[in-house]
Amino acid sequence: MLLSVIIPSYNEEGNIIELNKKLTNTLKDLEYELIYINDGSTDTTLNKIKQIYEKDEHIKYISFSKNFGKDAAIYAGLKKSSGEYTCIIDSDLQQNPKYIISMLNHLKTHENTDQIAMVMKNRDKEKLITRLLKKNFYKIINKLSDTKLIDGASDFRMFNKSVKNAILELSEKNRFTKGIFSWIGFNTEYMYYNVEKRFSGTTKFNTRKQIKYALTGITNYSIKPLQLSTIIGSIISLLALIYIIITILEVIIFGKSVPGYASLLIVSLFLGGLQLIFIGILGTYLGKTYTETKNRPLYIEKETKGFDDIL
Repeated sequence: MLLSVIIPSYNEEGNIIELNKKLTNTLKDLEYELIYINDGSTDTTLNKIKQIYEKDEHIKYISFSKNFGKDAAIYAGLKKSSGEYTCIIDSDLQQNPKYIISMLNHLKTHENTDQIAMVMKNRDKEKLITRLLKKNFYKIINKLSDTKLIDGASDFRMFNKSVKNAILELSEKNRFTKGIFSWIGFNTEYMYYNVEKRFSGTTKFNTRKQIKYALTGITNYSIKPLQLSTIIGSIISLLALIYIIITILEVIIFGKSVPGYASLLIVSLFLGGLQLIFIGILGTYLGKTYTETKNRPLYIEKETKGFDDIL
């Protein structure tokens, strides 16, 4: 098998059929498999996948018992894939399948390149708040973490078996795939692509999920928030000690009266707020550790079709 294409799908009933047409036309001269992952969709996405499965021998699919998230869907697809090269593409048709051929040709003709990552070119079509969140996220995580991420680099990419096997070795439950792609190393090249208009439906990756995903990335690849809490706590303690010494000297030397409750209340509220923030940061890291120690599966398969030959 030359190429495996992994397609995570969550509530994309209006896009599956059209996407499959474009993929089939693009890859018609290649030996390939299309692996659809139904990530617990609540619409008719699974039915659409079953329709194309019945008509096309290249189609294989995995259906989860509930929504486990895109990162789990990618991991599941990688475990089942058998191609010499593996590609990941979204199911909303914003990533044109034509770029798959460009990536494949580049990997086949450049032996020293292990991975091609597609970078969004026309991000001006995104909402302003989305652009701001993404821009600042990359700035923050690249300052906090030793794992550097390229601004605009997407999960739309292609890589060889060595990269796939390295990703599969990282079986953590709190997955941040963008970080994993960067952390494992390998020779990666970047290509630009134009983000196209959604064929049908609306994005499921809203602002709340974007913020949650960003926090996952930061806490997965950096312990600097914990170190920062220690540094700030030390600075505040030093300032408090200096303030106490100054206050004592003012009373002893100048006979100045001690300030009233207002200033003490402000300081207490300020310190209390900081404590709660840092307890929250600590709790986030502990929560991730707790999740990992439970060793629950990353996903649960409810139904699979087309993989009998490798099971």
